[in-house]
Amino acid sequence: MASLFNQVPSVSAVFAIYTSFSAIMMIVRKIFNEIVPQKIRDYITVKFVDLFSSYFQSNFTFVIEHKWDFCENNTFRAAKVYLTTRLAGLSSGELLVGSSDLKNPTAEPNLGIPPNTKIVDEFEGIHLEWTLHFVETKSYPYEKKYFHLTCKKQFREKIMTDYFAYLAKSAEKIMRHRENLYIYTYNQKDSSWQSAIFEHHTTFETLAIEPQLKTTMIDDLDAFSKGKDFFKSVGRAWKRGYLLYGPPGTGKSSMVAAIANHMNYNIYDLQIQSVSDDGELRKILTATKNRSILLIEDIDCGADASRRRQTKNEEDVELQKQKKKPDLGISLSGLLNFVDGLWSSCGEERIIIFTTNHKEKLDLALLRPGRMDVHILMDYCTPFVLKKLVAMYLKIDDHFLFDPIEKLVLEVSVTPAEIAQQLMASKKADIALKGLLEFLENKKMKKEDTKVEEEGEIEDAETKE
Repeated sequence: MASLFNQVPSVSAVFAIYTSFSAIMMIVRKIFNEIVPQKIRDYITVKFVDLFSSYFQSNFTFVIEHKWDFCENNTFRAAKVYLTTRLAGLSSGELLVGSSDLKNPTAEPNLGIPPNTKIVDEFEGIHLEWTLHFVETKSYPYEKKYFHLTCKKQFREKIMTDYFAYLAKSAEKIMRHRENLYIYTYNQKDSSWQSAIFEHHTTFETLAIEPQLKTTMIDDLDAFSKGKDFFKSVGRAWKRGYLLYGPPGTGKSSMVAAIANHMNYNIYDLQIQSVSDDGELRKILTATKNRSILLIEDIDCGADASRRRQTKNEEDVELQKQKKKPDLGISLSGLLNFVDGLWSSCGEERIIIFTTNHKEKLDLALLRPGRMDVHILMDYCTPFVLKKLVAMYLKIDDHFLFDPIEKLVLEVSVTPAEIAQQLMASKKADIALKGLLEFLENKKMKKEDTKVEEEGEIEDAETKE
């Protein structure tokens, strides 16, 4: 035992060895820094750290960024939807809550995913940890968002092949049964879509349209929602285009709301005149999500590209007017590519809706077969639409004033919006219908007066000739 103790080096000897080793390492480090370039040193350091990490770390982390190939990362979106169902039992020190329900301010707030907080999930006995991270950047989008998903290394392949598929299916199921729909507007300054809860309650049951049009629309929408395999088999993008045209006040916006509520789709409302060029239009399109409606109202007023191309004489008249205008806005080719070109296939299960009060003003290229799949005329009020509106607003199916009112509806052009405005004047059927009758009679008198004036002008012109 004593001999073994004598073999142990003294403290001074150990200190001398340490001093010599430190001096040698300092010399080696100085030579290494002077001879080896900085980039090569960094590369060696990273590889050295990775080598040791692979032996001593037992976890593996998936990084799921918000953006992927200029589009929203579908895996990120699926995680965001799915993880909200895993927040109720969160035991962390903080919880993100909020509500945008203006109609029920006392409602229980919704749960959001708090940043830098671990959310635990389990899949087939595998323990998983999710964390949402935010990093500020100096350039657009000024904030980088990404998830970290951590698991044991031995389950890496299992997560790749099975868990992410489960995640996508679960998120899709949640989205199909979501309680709130959202309407988005494009913020050009931030180049992003901003949302608000969509609370338009119009459905095909409450929409005042002819029964045949209602049946046609529902059948077409249902066929579209079930048509993924069909669209794939014929080599077409899974999208549908509708052109709603007709006079103002005939229910085009209500039709859009009915479609959204029937399909349970969010709405992206795009003001086409705010789009600076074709490049921004492509960026806007790729930023929309699947299972949504892209709405462009009053397409004839929004951009020069959508309007009917002029004849030579009309071009000469307009040429001087256009000389001083800057060459801004989207082109016709950009708009067409947006509707049914290659960029229209970025995403699936999308509906594109154009509305216009003047179909005749649209460029013929937009009206050709294949551009907008279905053209829907939203016309003036008919007797059936009249009775539908009266039943909804006044809760009656019959009245002695129905016959004279129906006759006037057939004689004058009156929109459903005008009828509804008159019916809202009173909850008493007699008063409301009497007011509607007087309104229609006045409208008929104005129509006859206008006709007399036009005939007088024609006679005067013929006399002068």
